Amino acid sequence: MGEESPSQEIFQDRLRAARKIRGMEQSQLAAKAGLPAASISHFEAGKRKPSFDNLRRLARALDVTTDYLLGNVEDVGLGAEGQALYRNVEKLTGSDRTLAEGFMRLLASKGRADPKDTE
Repeated sequence: MGEESPSQEIFQDRLRAARKIRGMEQSQLAAKAGLPAASISHFEAGKRKPSFDNLRRLARALDVTTDYLLGNVEDVGLGAEGQALYRNVEKLTGSDRTLAEGFMRLLASKGRADPKDTE
């Protein structure tokens, strides 16, 4: 096999980084994306490149954009799920935005709470 192109290396790094940011093992990402677990390993190792359809599946499963995975943008950004959450933000008043932001922080931290804190 020849040398990897810079874009292939970027994809490998971004896929691995996004998976870790989302707290997923390769097998979990594979299940969520509807792909064989070996495919994720091959993609991250640079042994194979995903088809366009599989790229979209990976992006959806990780809730990132395909542009992020391909190295076209630096920010992980929001995938389809995240965009749906913010679709109507511009319609909120300033105080409602502040309230919504606090609520989102509360929900995000809820899953990370120490189990001893809830006893």
